[in-house]
Amino acid sequence: MTSITQDMKYRLSLIKYAEKYGVTKAAIRYKTNRQYIYRWKRRYDGTIESLRCRSSRPHHHPNQHTPEEIKLIHDVRRRNPHAGLVILWVKLMQRGYKRSITGLYRFLRKQGILAVKPPNPKYIPKPYEQMKYPGQRIQVDVKSVPACCLVNNAKGKKFYQYTAIDEYSRWRYVEAFEEHSTYSSAQFLKHLIQRFPMPIECVQTDNGVEFTKRFSTSGKETLTLFQRTLKELGIQHKLIRPFTPRHNGKVELDCSRRSPVRPRGRGQKENNCILLFLKNGDLLLCVSVRL
Repeated sequence: MTSITQDMKYRLSLIKYAEKYGVTKAAIRYKTNRQYIYRWKRRYDGTIESLRCRSSRPHHHPNQHTPEEIKLIHDVRRRNPHAGLVILWVKLMQRGYKRSITGLYRFLRKQGILAVKPPNPKYIPKPYEQMKYPGQRIQVDVKSVPACCLVNNAKGKKFYQYTAIDEYSRWRYVEAFEEHSTYSSAQFLKHLIQRFPMPIECVQTDNGVEFTKRFSTSGKETLTLFQRTLKELGIQHKLIRPFTPRHNGKVELDCSRRSPVRPRGRGQKENNCILLFLKNGDLLLCVSVRL
């Protein structure tokens, strides 16, 4: 239901005053001109709705769509109900349409026939594969060591922490390297095999360049030193889905829990522990300190 505006009430009062005392006195009383009063008196039919402002939109335009163009647009839209604006415009241009894409957009919006994007398919997660024995699959990840975790002779240098976690037993192995490369990954793998008490069947990593060249800019997917080492040792290499760190969730959660302590905000908790890297000669030790 449309509401009655203050302007409509003003015009109604103006017309009633003019009918009682005349147009000239009404113009003086309401501080307006007589032409304004005469115009609204001609429009007034006894109802207050006749005093509402009408639309100033023109009824015709010399450049409006012709009936042939309107029929063409409706035909193409009926055959392509989910086509976007650009695709629909290209299809129309191939059939002789000469209007701009902005003009087509305004027409589609006015007619209410813009394409409706279909809803995205519901994500159905796959059931988690439970490991049955140690060594069946080990998750590996690498992170940069913050400067606040470096003490003694290690201060001022850059280190990268490699972490491996067995999915079945949660056995954890951590080692730090000064180089973030596939060579460091291969060295970490060899040290991991020496430390792990059981045979390793599968190693799961993300798609970083230190593990694979799956998304390298060269366009050639060749084996890295890390992958060649896995192949020589007869270990399967499993890559997770791109931009899905939750698939490597155990090692990702472990790395986040052992981050340096940051100031707590509202509703946040302190981390469980931090890692201190001590440089002792050529040996880099990783010490886990509980808080």
